[in-house]
Amino acid sequence: MDRQALQALLGSLIERWEGEVVEFKRAGNDYSTDKIGMYFSALANEANLRNQDRAWLVFGVDNHSRKPVGTDYRQKPEHLHSLKMQISDSTEPSITLRNIHELLLEEGRMLLFEIPAAPLGMPIAWKGHYYARSGESLTHLGLDKLDDIRRQVGAADWSAQLVPGAALAHLDGAALARARESFAKKYANRFDVETVMGWTDATFLDRAKLTRDGQITRATLLLLGKQESAHLLSPHPAQLTWKLEGPERAYEHFGPPFLLSSSGLYQKIRNIQIRILPEDQLLAVELAKYDQKIVLEALHNCIAHQDYSRNGRIIVTEFPDRLILENEGSFFEGQPSDYIAGTKTPRRYRNPFLAQAMAELNMIDTMGYGIHEIHLGQARRFFPMPDYDLSEPQTVRMTIHGRVVDPAYSRMLIQKTDLALEDILALDRVQKKLPLDPAAVKRLRKAGLIEGRKPNLHVSAAVAKATASKAEYIRTRGFDDAHYKQLIIELLTKFGTASRQDVDHLLLGKLSDALDDQQKQTKIGHLLTSLRRAERIRNIGSRKAPVWVLAE
Repeated sequence: MDRQALQALLGSLIERWEGEVVEFKRAGNDYSTDKIGMYFSALANEANLRNQDRAWLVFGVDNHSRKPVGTDYRQKPEHLHSLKMQISDSTEPSITLRNIHELLLEEGRMLLFEIPAAPLGMPIAWKGHYYARSGESLTHLGLDKLDDIRRQVGAADWSAQLVPGAALAHLDGAALARARESFAKKYANRFDVETVMGWTDATFLDRAKLTRDGQITRATLLLLGKQESAHLLSPHPAQLTWKLEGPERAYEHFGPPFLLSSSGLYQKIRNIQIRILPEDQLLAVELAKYDQKIVLEALHNCIAHQDYSRNGRIIVTEFPDRLILENEGSFFEGQPSDYIAGTKTPRRYRNPFLAQAMAELNMIDTMGYGIHEIHLGQARRFFPMPDYDLSEPQTVRMTIHGRVVDPAYSRMLIQKTDLALEDILALDRVQKKLPLDPAAVKRLRKAGLIEGRKPNLHVSAAVAKATASKAEYIRTRGFDDAHYKQLIIELLTKFGTASRQDVDHLLLGKLSDALDDQQKQTKIGHLLTSLRRAERIRNIGSRKAPVWVLAE
């Protein structure tokens, strides 16, 4: 807002004075951040309950005279705007101030903190406690208000709503056929392919949780609808946009059916083969700049978690060295870092109906493994880890790197195939010159993985230098995980079943000599788990005495 608009807004807020969605404070430079956080929680929750888009916390107004007097709170811009990060760090779910408006008047400097309403179905807590307003007073969020907000979830699932006038004729035949194939593959141990193909369209759509009692939903049209049927979702644009930035510029929009359009968008990306190591450093390794599975996993996550009520499109921007995927809506539950280890399972989804349908079609999983698999995939390809940008409210941006940042990092991953994911993440922060936890620095230094002194840490080159020859390098590097997985598949194809001892006998002598016996056992366990999660094999024995067979 310009100065005139801010002045008019301030006058309007003072005229109406304090209530559930406006609070005034005189506020000195040492005003408590904890107190601001409590007001943030209370005002965000009250704005939600009153169907307001935002609430306001204003510094520089005297509560008795109700006149502007000015405030000296955090006069340095960098100190003032660091408040956004402090708010984000201690709110659950993590959101922050939409804007901090600074207005200079004759009476002094005014600050207007623009607080976004709590998302539908999600009350905002400050340091684990929910706050509300009772008139002009700050209080705890009562159970009645807490329930009112949480009950919004069922009614607010945009993707589950029925589409008036929509019929089977609005669905794309090719997408419907692909959906049947994906469903049949996912449930191959439950239904014969012929059975799935023999169902009527209406029966299949209900079985795949794409329709409700035979009626078309918004999720049905997004995933399977004809492109010309997108108008039924208006005012939502129902678009995935590919945008090329760099020496050349281009763009293309992709409408429904998203089941097919996501692959179409991927084909637009210029996925050349690149050499990630110079020729004079060990062996040059050639890889595609981007892995299809990683890109589609990320894009399908955007589709599943988009806040469709905001009527925005999903944008994939291709730069010469990276992809940035952007979707509307804050991160729904927790933070991206919560899911990297693959141990956190989300309890809720913004679009539960759409997420369930996508899971039925093998587009996503609903156990929180997606982000974990993306990170593992980048590590297996010796590339930097993905980055998340949540700095803009109601927007999530994910960067997938398509180039090497530090060759020493890639050489380290090529040689040390047994590195734990937490160490790879720490090394990634080192190569990107990002802050690192002291405990992680100590651990990496003790393992000889980093060199230098803070803040000038760098990935150690010692591993690469220790390689005496290309033959030694190959022997210690071993093969790509895909090679070992294929060996397991071939074993099961030939013999039908295999115990863990059978698999160990097959692989122990083939794994990298850089691994000790325990590390080899752990790696084999990871390979079997990965194949099971990908639904390529299944265990018909017990947990202690597994017997593996092909899932098909």
